[in-house]
Amino acid sequence: MRKIMLLLVALTVAMPLTGCGDQRILEKLGFSQTSSYDLLDNNRLEIAVSMPKADPQARTQREVLSAIAASGKEARTKLAKLTNLLLVSGQLRNALFSMTLAKSGMIKHLDTFLRDPSISPRLKLSIVNGNAKQMLQKDYKQHPITGKYIDGILDKEAMGRTIPLTSLYSFTRDLYDDGIDPVMPVLRDSGEHINIDGVGLFRDDRYITMIPAKEGLIFAFLRGSFKQGEVSVQLNGKQSTGDTIMFSSLISRRKVKIGRDSTGAPSVHIHIKLKGSVLEYTGKLSLAEPSDRKRIEQQVAKKLTERGQNLIAYMQKNRVDSLGMGIPIRNHMSYAAWKKLNWPESYPSVKATCSFTVIINNTGKAE
Repeated sequence: MRKIMLLLVALTVAMPLTGCGDQRILEKLGFSQTSSYDLLDNNRLEIAVSMPKADPQARTQREVLSAIAASGKEARTKLAKLTNLLLVSGQLRNALFSMTLAKSGMIKHLDTFLRDPSISPRLKLSIVNGNAKQMLQKDYKQHPITGKYIDGILDKEAMGRTIPLTSLYSFTRDLYDDGIDPVMPVLRDSGEHINIDGVGLFRDDRYITMIPAKEGLIFAFLRGSFKQGEVSVQLNGKQSTGDTIMFSSLISRRKVKIGRDSTGAPSVHIHIKLKGSVLEYTGKLSLAEPSDRKRIEQQVAKKLTERGQNLIAYMQKNRVDSLGMGIPIRNHMSYAAWKKLNWPESYPSVKATCSFTVIINNTGKAE
């Protein structure tokens, strides 16, 4: 009995000691929150990481390390030698890629993220129109931590639907889906601020072209249903003198209809039903009159349809199915017929159209 009691006591003392060999003290860890990737002329990578400083006495709130290497893992080894902290990736929130690198292909650079179990699939991916490291290193006025500043911009703009919020998961999901091409927001350094430059369009894993930021919401209408956002529509005349209407509190519903053209090839029609509140109207018609309101709705629908049709034509010209029109077409045919169609080759010549129906929910205060 005495031996059994001694054994139980020994086990009780030993149990709390298990795992002590893997201690991680917060002050000794370097949490990589934002990383940047630039492709150099010799096909090597310049990789930088931004880490917040835990020391309240430090002169800066972050530390930026950079290294040149042939791969991400080799760069990580070099970066670890530049600091007395233990580099960890569990807090990585954003990855910035230069446009030059994005044009060369993304998947070989994303592979290191996909294989690392400590990196979240919600990691945000963005393209920098310029040098990604320079953007990450730069100190922006009133924004002491650039990585946090970028994170806030992406969240805010995605909430307003001017850009898609691209994560590691969503990019690779669309990359391996044969009915859609992935997209990624594009950032630009504008001096004292970071601006959204547009929406980057990919064919497979390579950046091809970009939709300008002003057309980001039109792209969102065509890509899927959503709530929230604002859109300004120029009804006639020049930008500085024409009638303008501004919609807020948008509710957009997208429906895709698959048909056949005169040759028997598949066709696509995207219809968007849009409801919203009018924040501003500079035209001569009266929003209080039902007939004038109906006329305004038709004018807005016509302009949005024109802008949407131009975007579709632009994407077909560049052979990027960023709207995922291949998905509903694939769902309306057998697997054998889909493979025979050869979607990447057929997509540019597919008859693809769009139309908008606009409904004014309210016009603010009564006139």
